[in-house]
Order: sequence, then C-alpha cells, then structure tokens
Amino acid sequence: MRVRRRKPDKTAAGGRSSTQPNSLFGEILDWMLAPLLFLWPISIIVTHNVADNIANQPYDRALADSVRALARLVSVEEGKVAVHFPAPPRALFRADQDDVVYYQVAHEGGDLVTGDREIGWTPAPPVLIPEDVLYRDDVIHGEEVRIAYQFLRPWPEPASPLVLVQVAETRNKRSDLASRVVTGVLLPQFAIIPLAVILVWVGLSRGIAPLNRLQSLIRRRRPTDLSPIAAASVPEEVRPLIVAFNDMMARLEENLQAQQRFIADAAHQMRTPLTGLRMQTELALQEPDPVALHESLSRIAQSTERASHLINQLLSLARAEASFEKLYAVETIDLRALVRDVALDLFPRAQAKNIDLGVEGGSDPMTVEGNPVLLREMIKNLVDNAIKYTPAGGSVTARTRYAGAPILEVEDTGVGIPEADRERVFERFYRVLGSGEDGSGLGLPIVREIAELHRAAVTLNPNPGGRGTIVQVVFPRGHVPPPPIQVYGDFPLG
Repeated sequence: MRVRRRKPDKTAAGGRSSTQPNSLFGEILDWMLAPLLFLWPISIIVTHNVADNIANQPYDRALADSVRALARLVSVEEGKVAVHFPAPPRALFRADQDDVVYYQVAHEGGDLVTGDREIGWTPAPPVLIPEDVLYRDDVIHGEEVRIAYQFLRPWPEPASPLVLVQVAETRNKRSDLASRVVTGVLLPQFAIIPLAVILVWVGLSRGIAPLNRLQSLIRRRRPTDLSPIAAASVPEEVRPLIVAFNDMMARLEENLQAQQRFIADAAHQMRTPLTGLRMQTELALQEPDPVALHESLSRIAQSTERASHLINQLLSLARAEASFEKLYAVETIDLRALVRDVALDLFPRAQAKNIDLGVEGGSDPMTVEGNPVLLREMIKNLVDNAIKYTPAGGSVTARTRYAGAPILEVEDTGVGIPEADRERVFERFYRVLGSGEDGSGLGLPIVREIAELHRAAVTLNPNPGGRGTIVQVVFPRGHVPPPPIQVYGDFPLG
C-alpha cells in the first residue's frame, strides 16, 4: 500500500495556489469593505423602519385628537345614540388633500350609527380604559389605512352596550415623510462610503509600509547573507514571523556548514585511497616479477574495493540526507521480509569469510511505515558492518521481535566496540583503532541518520556472550510514518 506523505506544493514550485490569498493588502481590504457593503442594505431597512415610526407618531396623535373630538359629539337621546356635528362631517374629516379620511360611530356588534361602513368592527379589549385611544392597521378599497378607535359607554349602567368611535386615514403623508427621512439619511451615506473606502485604502497602505520596507531589506541581501534580521525593527504582528525566519536561517546556515564539512571530509577520505591506489599502480607497472606483479594487482583490487565501498557509503549518506524517495514514497513495509532479503544478498560475502549468518524472527509479518529504499540501506549497513568486523568462524544474527514496538537487532561475535567509543562510532568517518579493518567510518552514521528519519532509536550494547556487539533499532509504536522533511535545495532543514 502506498501512502503519500506530502504532495508537491504548486506555490513552492513556481505556480500559484488558488486557495491561498495573493495579497495581504487585498485580503484585509476585502474583509473590511465586504461587511460594510453587507451592512449597508440592512441599515437602509432599519432606517426605513425607524422613519416609519417617526412619521407615525405625529400623525397618530392628530388621528387620536380626531377620535376624541368625534367621541365628544356622541350623546344619548331618548335611549338612542346620536351624533351632532357642528359642521358637515365631510368638511371635518375629508378636507385633507393628500389622504382620505374615514369616520364611523357604531353600536356594539357593528350596527352603524353614522359614518362610513368601510371601516370594519373590532372587538373590545379585555380591560377597557376610559379615554384610551387604540390603533390598528387595515385596508380600505385596496389602500393601507391607519385606524384610531375608542370604545365609549354612553349609558351609566356598567353592563350597558359599548359604542365604537373610529377614524381611519390613508398613509400617503406618512409614507412621504418616511421617504424624506430615509432620503435625508442615505444621501450623505453615498458620499461617506466612497470617502471611507479611500481613507481605508490610505490607512492600509500606510499600515503595510513596514512590510514593504522589510521586503526591500530582504531582497537587497546577498545570497550568502544568512545573518538574522533585527526583530525589534519590525511591527509586533510580524515579529513572530521574523523570529521563525531567523530560526530557519540559523538552521540553514548550520546545514550549509555541515555540508561544507562533509564535502571536506569526503574529499580527504577519498584522497587517501586514491593516492594509495595510484602508488600501487605505479609500483605494479615497474614490477618485472610475475609473482610480485600478481600481489601488487591483488592489493590494487583490494584498494579499489575499499574505494568503491567508500563511494557507495557516501552516496547512501547523501540519499539518507536528501532523497526523492524520502519525501514521497512512504509505504507499509514487512520488516521481517526485508531483513530476509538483505541477508540473502549478503550471504555470499559471509560465506566467503566463513561467517555463520542467520536470521531470527517469527513468520508473521512485522509492519512498519517507512521508505523501503532507505530501510533496506539501513539493514544492509548493519549486517555488512557486522560481517566486516567479525573474524572468520564467527557469527552474525539479524533478529526481529516485538516488545511493545517493532525492534530490529543485529548481533555479532566480532572484535566489539570499547565503551569509550560506543557513541563516537556514530560520528562520520570515525574509526575504532585496533580493529584490523579499514572501513569507511560511515556505516553506523548512515544507520542512525535513516533511523532518525523514521523516528526510530538506535542503541549499541556489548554482546552478553562476551565478544561482539548488539545494535538495536526500536521503531515507534504503531504505524507512524516519518515526519515531513523540509528541503532547501538538496539538504534537509530539520
């Protein structure tokens, strides 16, 4: 099963991601203006409702005065309700040039005493308060009207029937006043909103000016200048970014220095076997004795093999530090099957040295998450290193077991590693003196480098049997893939 740990970043590769904002300035401007444009229609609706309430208040009071005036004209004559107008009713209630006014006096139940039948009856409230004028909205002849009404009890008996007095008026004047209020409020907004946009634009431009200066400062830097940027000279909001940037530059400088040291060490390590190979070749060319010539050629072959081994180890270390497989191909791997495959590959070498090479572990799969190329390289270095430093007649065992987590062990009966050197053998190009072997000094460093990429721990212990060493690699519990590696050029940043 193939698991993709990390997809290529189109933005980092030179493209532009459609999901990321292209401009911080535009993003802030959008988030400031978009709510403003969203709230503007809401403010118009709210203003219109407020204007309606404002327009209703004076006209409602005038309508209430008309109701009270009409109520004062109601009297009881010979047991009947009568209304005496001091002037023609139409002159009193229909003299408005903008609105139509209706009036009505009716008995309880809707029997008309005088006025317009178009106004409908409305039930009395549960609690009747004298002189209290009530309001409601209705429609007469397809027009919205505002109605003020009052209930009267013209007879002195508490249980006597009620008389309803109503005056209705269309809403033309009210709508006209509300429109003028809304217009008076909105017209200044048409001038204020563009001005606000301009002021926001100017404010943001001045606000991000320090970012532009910081951008110019970084662009003026030489490619080799990895010195930190003074965090105190940047805005507080950008300071965490600059601190992180300085940390990244510090890690990059450390990696570049490590790269330079590695190149220098590699050049020195390669110079020695190549110089020896050249001298042996020159001596072989001058040797007339066939037997001595054969011995010289054998030494040349051995030197060539050591140089080839060193080059392969250098390539393995480079692959462990920065490789395409490490970034993209992370798979679920059967560790036991991988150990068996590596042991089969190295079996001829162990047999040629008369070393008993064995593999121990169950038959069921032991899975780990990792890169198959790098894990194979790690196991190969462990077993190859054990074979190299184990004398003829000894044994090397590659063992897999599970103790809360997958564990790989490579045990040998070789010369062993002194306690003082057990940590230093993980340093690049470090060789234990007196071992009788001329190794590359890169086997165990490569093992640790690959193990750390897979979040595994490497320990080195003496063989309980007395001679030899046990190298143990403990993988994480469960299927934990390697962490994503950030890469600058060909070298990891952390």
